[in-house]
Amino acid sequence: MKKQTFSILVDASRERVWEILLGESTYPVWTSVFAEGSTVETDWQEGSRAVFHDGKGQGMVSHIERNIPNEFLSIKHLGFIKDGVEDFDSPEVKKWAGALENYTLNETNGKTELVIDLHVDEEHLKYFDETWPKALEKVKELSEMQQTLA
Repeated sequence: MKKQTFSILVDASRERVWEILLGESTYPVWTSVFAEGSTVETDWQEGSRAVFHDGKGQGMVSHIERNIPNEFLSIKHLGFIKDGVEDFDSPEVKKWAGALENYTLNETNGKTELVIDLHVDEEHLKYFDETWPKALEKVKELSEMQQTLA
């Protein structure tokens, strides 16, 4: 597994960026870059289960490892969902299970640097190199909007 890091500077408070990242109405908007129709089932609390869906019966089963509101979120990926069935044991899952996806928010002078670091298997490096910057641009756009969306 390789570690990838992506970041963006957002002209909004950490609280606002956090709200956009985890908001029920905004999460599907910024994650649509990865899969149109993306949703998540979780309460985002430390120790909770998180189930990510792509709207087509595929997805991931994960665990919220750490949650420091408005500062840091760590998600540990445990398995896949294929055709609505959870898979924790296939060779494909075993080479990737335990990967972390971390969100760090650092605020300076009213602006927030959002840093994403994640562990990725070799075959998905290019995909994330292309999609994470687009997703971060959506987070920035939503966070900098004047109206409250989350």
